[in-house]
Amino acid sequence: MKLYGYQNEGTVDRYIRLIIAELFILGAYFWLGGFFQVVAYVAGGVILFTSLTGFCGVYKVLGVKTISDKSKPVSKYSKGIFIAIFLVIAIVGSYYSAFFSKKFFLDDYSRMNNYYKQTLFFTGQDKRAEAVSNYDVLVVEYAGFLSKYSTYQPYAFKADSNFTSDLKKVSDIISSSKDAVYSGDLNQTHLVFETIRPIFQDILKRNNFSLLAIALVDFHDAMEKIIAAADAKDSVQLLSVYPEVDTKLKAVEEIVNDGEIQLIRAKLEEVVSMAKAGQFEGLSAKAAELKSSFVKVYLKRG
Repeated sequence: MKLYGYQNEGTVDRYIRLIIAELFILGAYFWLGGFFQVVAYVAGGVILFTSLTGFCGVYKVLGVKTISDKSKPVSKYSKGIFIAIFLVIAIVGSYYSAFFSKKFFLDDYSRMNNYYKQTLFFTGQDKRAEAVSNYDVLVVEYAGFLSKYSTYQPYAFKADSNFTSDLKKVSDIISSSKDAVYSGDLNQTHLVFETIRPIFQDILKRNNFSLLAIALVDFHDAMEKIIAAADAKDSVQLLSVYPEVDTKLKAVEEIVNDGEIQLIRAKLEEVVSMAKAGQFEGLSAKAAELKSSFVKVYLKRG
């Protein structure tokens, strides 16, 4: 396509621009929100237009050309390589962007949700000091969570028109509970905090997030502590974090306990047995097997 007969971009230049435009558009769709998403879409659209027309206004102003009458035509082989690269970026980029944007959301959710669960627990136990301590962190964590996901919706939530409003509902419950946590009836406050759980469960359920995925992410963070201790050959540290890892894995097992989950359990217990016996040779490799068994499950079912 020519723009008024004035093309100033060579074929390779146009191919590169097409790839760059593709990256901008993928980034805007999967990873950005608000102002930055608009900027990325506009930039991608402009670059795509210059690629398709072969005309760059900036080149025109600067008197630059990457096209020449003496340029050799691009071979079919080179065109094939470009098409392959374009398709790989489109397919692989879309798949992994969808996967990791979902994973990162679950990571953020699990970190924030941990303080929610602790606040919920301690209000139910009528332990004010612990409730206040966890509530204060929850307020900060949720503020960051709300700020991020009010402007940016991961691919998994693109069709959820109630996503942002539900996040705001939770924010209102948390912020309005400050006086009650600090000096009110903690048992009543516990009941108020209980209303947060079904809101998030509904968000996750209607966007096809399984409870297994959440439990797996929760387990992963604890599992990494055991792997780090195994790599350092620190049996004391490994055995000290085992109860936490065991509890997290039991949460997974309560949801599903088929062969794949049983393999994770078996690998975990093997690592612990080696640490108890002081068998440091091969401990790191055994921990790597534990992680591998987890990754296989998470990639397939998380």
